[in-house]
Order: sequence, then C-alpha cells, then structure tokens
Amino acid sequence: MSSDYRKNYDLERDFKNIWHPCTQMKEHESVSPLLIEKGDGVYLIDRNGKRYMDVISSWWVNLFGHNHPRLNKALKDQLDQMAHVMFAGITHTPAIDLAESLVELTPPNLTKVFFSDNGSTSVEIALKMSLQYWQQMGENQRTRFIYLAGSYHGETLGALSVCGINLFRERFENVLMENVEVQGPDCYRCPYDLKPESCKAECFEPMEKALEKSRGTIAGVIIEPLVQGASGMKMYSPVYLEKLREACDDSKIHTIYDEVAVGFGRTGSLFVCESYGLEPTFLCLSKGITSGYLPLAATLTSDQIYQAFYGEPSSTKMFIHSHSYSANPLACACANETLSLLTKDNFLKSLKPKIEFLKEMGNRFHELKWCGEFRQRGMIAAVELVRDKLNKETFPLNDRVGYQIYLEGLKRGVFMRPLGDVIYFIPPLIITNKEIETMVETAFKSIERVLG
Repeated sequence: MSSDYRKNYDLERDFKNIWHPCTQMKEHESVSPLLIEKGDGVYLIDRNGKRYMDVISSWWVNLFGHNHPRLNKALKDQLDQMAHVMFAGITHTPAIDLAESLVELTPPNLTKVFFSDNGSTSVEIALKMSLQYWQQMGENQRTRFIYLAGSYHGETLGALSVCGINLFRERFENVLMENVEVQGPDCYRCPYDLKPESCKAECFEPMEKALEKSRGTIAGVIIEPLVQGASGMKMYSPVYLEKLREACDDSKIHTIYDEVAVGFGRTGSLFVCESYGLEPTFLCLSKGITSGYLPLAATLTSDQIYQAFYGEPSSTKMFIHSHSYSANPLACACANETLSLLTKDNFLKSLKPKIEFLKEMGNRFHELKWCGEFRQRGMIAAVELVRDKLNKETFPLNDRVGYQIYLEGLKRGVFMRPLGDVIYFIPPLIITNKEIETMVETAFKSIERVLG
C-alpha cells in the first residue's frame, strides 16, 4: 500500500468516525487535518515526512519540545513501576513529590494541592471549593463570582459560567450559574487612551464598582493573570493585579488565579503570582504541567480553606469531588521531570535573551500596514491584524483572514492556529533564535501573501 493511499485511507476513516474539537467538520471535506506520525523538538512530522514548526505548542502544553529524551525516560521508568492507581485511600511517591514541589514553588499561602486531569476541572474545583467554603462558614448568600469580559476558564458548565467569550457560552446561557461579568483591561483599545507600561490600571474602575455593588454576595473573583489567552492574547499591566488583591482583601473574598495557560515559564517566570508576590486563594494549573505528555491538573489553596473541610466523617464537611485519573502516576512522573527541567541549570534565566530576541523579531510586524499591534509577555507573543490601523477596524468575520493565514503557513511548514485575526506564538521554550526567526519570517510572509 503506497504512502499516499494509506494517507487518504486513514483520513477517510478519520472523517467517518471522529468529531474533532473546535472544528466545523464540513470543512474537512476540502481541507484535511494534518496526519502527524512523529514529533521532534519544535517540529511535527507528517506521514510524508514534511516537517511543521509547532509554534503554538499543540494548544500551549508542550514546554520542552516533542519527544524529549528526559521526559521519555521519566515516563518509561514510571511505567515499569505502575501505570495507574485510584487516588482515594491510596497515595504514591510521584504525587507526593509533585505536591511538595508545587507548594515550594508557589506563594507561601498555598499549602494544599488537589489533583485532577485538565484545566477546566482545575477551575471547577476552585469554584466548588470556594462555594462550599462559604456555605460551611455560614455565608450562604455568597453564591456568585466576578469574571472579566473576554476571559476563558474552560468549557465545562461551571467554567463556562465564568467565561467572558460569547462564542463559547451563548448556547448554554439558560443553564449557567448567574455570575457577574466586568469589563476588563484592553490595552490595545484602551478607553482611557493610556499606555500599559505607564498606566495605573485606570481600567480597574468597573471591577471596583462591581465589588462594591455586589458586596456580601460574591464568593470570589477569577482571573487570567497578565494574559487573556482565548480572547486573542490580550495583555495587561500587573498594576491591575495589585489593585485586585487590595480590593479582594478589603471585601474579604477569594481570588482565583487561572494560570493554566500562563504558568510554567510562559511569561518568563515560573508563575505570575509567585513573580509578583501575590497570594491568590486558589491557583489553577494544567497544560504545561506535564509538558504535553499526559493530562494532569492541580488546584492549590490555603490551609484556611482546607481547615474548613477538615473534621469527623460524620460532619459531611468533606469535599466530594473526584476524577478517575487524579494524580495518575505516569502524569505525575512527567510533571516532576518537567519541574526539574524548568528549575534546574538556570533555565528560566536563560530564557531572557530569547525573550528579547523574540521582541526584536516581532517588532518587524509593525512594517505591515495591517498590524494593529504586536504585543509580548515573556515567551507569549501576538500580532493583531486590522483592516485599518487608524481606527483599529477589524476585518469582516466572513473573510476568515486568520484562517487563510493559517493555511498559507502550513504550505510554508509552520503550524499556526490563529485566534480570529490574531496571529499568536506560544512556541516550546526550547525554540532556538534561528527557529524564532523562521517562525516570525514565515508568519510575516504568510500575512503578506493573504492580504497583500
């Protein structure tokens, strides 16, 4: 059977039986998904041997490239010991080691780790813990959360109830929790006409008003610190986080930091909260925690929260929440090795020249008449394309500009998956300067080809 025939046959079988995520499947009648057979560093390799640079880390999870020898070894070594065991009434060393490391590496108030298996569930757990905590403290009126417009925290129903992107939530509005949406920071289209590097987060005013108006009924505030990912890599000043801390402390409500996307070195530091000396009530982690090898998530919280659930079994105060694959030993082994790679040999420090080079290369996008803004936070970067720079007018939705650029990038060997008309880059942290140059140049030429 020829390679081409096998490829077509397998793609036919895919189309017959598989429903892919975030995909209008009818599109695959004309544009097939990539049939990938191997990963090698920052590259994906298809059945015909063509290489594609994975500049979005396969949905932001791959920190150290595909097929990393140390991660492979950690997985194989653990496989010889135990692949899986339930995590109720049983524990194991990989999970104990991982919890200990996470507690050591995060803010000092975070002393307890609850494991699950993906980012949405890590958020669900934080929401449920917060609500149950207030119930057990006798404050049953605290049933709502504040979230930012444009925010994304997952796609389970609880997580959707604090999602600020209509595309994800609008079909489910009637069954979602009633929470409070607040206009958040939008530095590119700042209503105050300020610059993020010099502003004092004047955009915090809507949050301040919402907290005051809803005083006594709010359980907590959930936020993506510094970067709102799914809304187009919107980046904002840490001053906003400082103001949020003060306001939540004053209101005596919980703060939930969703660092599923920005954690584990993506912003240049291990965690945003740790880098800025902030102490959220809950910290949600996933994606990069295993460097893309296996599903795993963690929700960290304080001893104060933990003690509200601690008591005799007859008290019914326990947190009734479980996942079959919580703290899977294979996943924990990969996570432990990931943390070792991140924290040893000054790895994060070594990213600084790479971050500067990405900035230098990315500034080239300003040459394009369609570049509204190039923005960057650590190893996360994005170029927002607009029809008109002066008034920041967007392209018509039906033009599908971002999608056309994605297709052009594939022809040139770079796998990009834009967010609307925002072309973004979250490459594996091991990407070289030469590969960064190729990534940016290819994106630049693809934009020119589609819009020129």
